[in-house]
Amino acid sequence: MKNRSFGARLSVLGLALGAVVSVRAEWVANLPETVVTASRFAESASALPHAVSVVTAEQIQASGASTVNEAIMKLLGVPGRLDTSGGGNYTLDLRGFGGTADRNQVVIVDGRRLKADDLSATNLSMVPIETVDRIEVMRGTGTVQYGEGATGGVIVVTTKAGKGVDRRNAATLGASVGSFATREAHASAVLASGGFSVDVAGKDVRSNGHRDNFASTSNNLASTVQWSNDWLRLGAQSGRHMLQSGWPGSLTAAQHASDPTQASSLGNFGSVKSENTGVFAEVILDAWQLGADANERTERIRNFWSGAYGSDVAASNLNLRARYEARDDGLANAVVLGVDNGKWASTSTSGTISDSQSTALYVTDDLTLLSTGTRFSVGLRGDLINKQRSSSTLKLEERPTAWQLGVSQALGQAITAYGHLGTSYRLATADEFTFTLPGVILQTQTSRDMEMGVRWVRASNKVELRWYRNDLSNELGYDPVVVNPGSWTGKGANVNFDPTRRQGLELEAMHQVVDALDVRATVAVRDAKFTAGAYAGNDIALVPRQTVALGANWRPMPGHALDLGVNWVSSQSPTFDNQCSMPAYSTVDARYAYTAGKLELAIGVKNLGDVKYYTLAYGCTAGVTTSIYPEAGRSVTASAQLRF
Repeated sequence: MKNRSFGARLSVLGLALGAVVSVRAEWVANLPETVVTASRFAESASALPHAVSVVTAEQIQASGASTVNEAIMKLLGVPGRLDTSGGGNYTLDLRGFGGTADRNQVVIVDGRRLKADDLSATNLSMVPIETVDRIEVMRGTGTVQYGEGATGGVIVVTTKAGKGVDRRNAATLGASVGSFATREAHASAVLASGGFSVDVAGKDVRSNGHRDNFASTSNNLASTVQWSNDWLRLGAQSGRHMLQSGWPGSLTAAQHASDPTQASSLGNFGSVKSENTGVFAEVILDAWQLGADANERTERIRNFWSGAYGSDVAASNLNLRARYEARDDGLANAVVLGVDNGKWASTSTSGTISDSQSTALYVTDDLTLLSTGTRFSVGLRGDLINKQRSSSTLKLEERPTAWQLGVSQALGQAITAYGHLGTSYRLATADEFTFTLPGVILQTQTSRDMEMGVRWVRASNKVELRWYRNDLSNELGYDPVVVNPGSWTGKGANVNFDPTRRQGLELEAMHQVVDALDVRATVAVRDAKFTAGAYAGNDIALVPRQTVALGANWRPMPGHALDLGVNWVSSQSPTFDNQCSMPAYSTVDARYAYTAGKLELAIGVKNLGDVKYYTLAYGCTAGVTTSIYPEAGRSVTASAQLRF
């Protein structure tokens, strides 16, 4: 497989592109236009010069996904790796970044940026899935709008409270029990009167986990108060999340083969408690749309692993934005201006203080020729970023910039072709720039980004095919084998890698076969390699070359629904030298739901074939993969939900 040309591996998807563009242009989409907000203001998805994948609340409910991570993996085919902290969290990888995927994508929940400026994973499982209105995934773009760390893309989660429209009195109560002694309870309510509404949601999940010492407890509480009329929306939100989980540790290949449920560590565990508060405002004044978000987040992290250690984090963000749209003489022009300000500080239990501050200005302009359906897009962002750590004299003071150019062209009323060029960047986190080779200062990671695609939409059917390429310089990451006299083991450091490249094809398709049957498919072929240096020609670690996600939702009679999903992930290497291989795997999930009035009863099975597999491994010894973190075998969940 490794010696086959990238072009040959893409031949099947190339034929699919030919099929898409040959579809008759007179087929007209007759459903309401899909509206997305990933660009920070609501706009039509059909003419975007880049791809945005959308998952709706209805699709999430039908699939039975229990977390935001699971919904993205199952419905969009995005590869995910088990998070060792437990609680059902996964690290998603939008465009083949492997071990640094979480640091190369931005996650936004109701305007709030979740990622901290350290190496901790973004915990999307903290968002109660029952409260989600939609998930938008913007692959390979978003730096102009959202700043550093968006080379892989942006995930935007909008809750029903964050959507802020069509507020009605409603309530939901639900509970489930399942394998591994998993118990879950959730409740949510909306109280609305006139333009005033209050949203409250809570969730509690407890599980023994699928391995020894992997028991976890998590609970979430979120509330939003808002008032709106036809031109003004004001509100405040708050939330609390707590997670405690055991850390079972990694296994050798022999241990995994004999019993993947065992633990190499029986006493290690950790806990995270986070709280957030914020206010928001949206104003419409004729052709102007104005928006503002301000939020603060605190986090208390404690780990118990051969002793107790941890950190206390405080972060804040302020975002101001404005959009002006004008139409005249067959032209439509929309200009967006924005200011982002972010602060983050962490104090470790040993007294070390890390902090970062950033201030950015960005502008985008979209010009559309109404007669031809041609859209031109341009954007620019400038950042001022400072990072430092009290235990080190090293500082990062950078002024990175990013730009984007895009064009989309309607080919009839059902097909749109588009292209996108841009740059993106990432700076080292506080954890990274203070553990380097002696005397080495980490440089800013930069990327030249390209994407071309074509989308076809007819009624509830959609096909989209896109090609992308990211050429990175000074990519930031951890090299475990580089000689490092400053390390107690004599090797391992955060480095700027030699040039790397990501490229690939992605195909998404949805088709309504008949009124009672929908099918979906996502296929991705990716090539993530070093293009120079000691690892030249090698694959980036923890990046599968191919992934396939297939699904179907069948409603044989009123009140009955069956959802089936199949995910296949090809083999991947756990290390940069590519001397070991993690096996390919495929899993099947199924869910049957019966709805009678306001009551839904469901039973779901994950990993129906009880496949023994893993998505995360860190080591390779004598050609054998080691440091393995196993995934769960077959699990069954029964649930009940009552909607008022």
